[in-house]
Amino acid sequence: MSTNTMRAGTVVKPGTFAIEPRPVVSEVPDGWVLVDICAVGLCGTDYHILEGKHPFLNYPRVIGHELSGHVARDGEGWSAGDLVLVNPYLTCGECRACKRDKPNCCYKIEVLGVHRDGGLIPQLAVPAGNLYAADGLSAIQAAMVEFLAIGAHAVQRSGVSEGDNVLVTGVGPIGIGTALFARLKGATVTLLDLSPERLAMASDKFGFDMGHTGIEAAIKATGGEGYDVLFDATGHAGAIEAGFPAVAHGGSYVLVSVVKDNITFSDPEFHKREMRLIGSRNALKSDFDWVMSAFRDNLIDADALCSTVLTLDELAVQFNGLAEERADLIKVIVQLQE
Repeated sequence: MSTNTMRAGTVVKPGTFAIEPRPVVSEVPDGWVLVDICAVGLCGTDYHILEGKHPFLNYPRVIGHELSGHVARDGEGWSAGDLVLVNPYLTCGECRACKRDKPNCCYKIEVLGVHRDGGLIPQLAVPAGNLYAADGLSAIQAAMVEFLAIGAHAVQRSGVSEGDNVLVTGVGPIGIGTALFARLKGATVTLLDLSPERLAMASDKFGFDMGHTGIEAAIKATGGEGYDVLFDATGHAGAIEAGFPAVAHGGSYVLVSVVKDNITFSDPEFHKREMRLIGSRNALKSDFDWVMSAFRDNLIDADALCSTVLTLDELAVQFNGLAEERADLIKVIVQLQE
């Protein structure tokens, strides 16, 4: 490629990933910062984009929203070389949600790598306010903060506290993150997943009990009373509906995953429990900060989360296979530079 272009990891169309040329960033808008991208985490969203299952996306798309890098040049309060992670949620700052300090659900939110081209590219310009200092972390750790912040935000939304009995359904990356941060709050955490292998992995890597493969067994384990807080991270409408009876009286149900389907439940049972039903979307800066603090204090084992590290060229060869086998993975990191 010429000196005027960069190699960008691009989903050209459903099923096709390629390294394509993109223009080198020549102008950086006022208030924005140029970042040399170091590491990019692959997310379920990226796999969905590859498979053509994302409803809000136009192709071709440079993917990548779990990003870390070094500031390329001095400016906007940053110094060249600073290690940063990127908050990928670009917000308007003017809508009601933004004005109420809830930019994670901005009316006009754009997510890097989804609504606009992302960071699987050597350089990317982002708003200065979307950069967080990653002091004390490695570039790979910093690239894993965003996906964990999703679970951390759900835990904060739930109000879970020490001694609560918690069930997390769906032991994918988001579910694991949610379980880890619920445990940091002092809750007793039980896992539920259809895959015994995923439950065994969570037990081996993170010390959780083996958990359950069915909702009936999970409810029975509580003596039939259910859980103070239930987090759904399955992304499956049927699983979400099946979870309602597992919430204890006075308990909360937090929907971390999102589905396109309608969700139905028994209103008498809902009211009998005085249940809270909570949606959780994206994350706030405070959630990113909590994750970084947990890494720095060795409360979360980053090495256990990182399944493999690839180059961009290796990803081009392996991406389709990774999508097919992702049930066995937690986090794949693409390293663009040190």
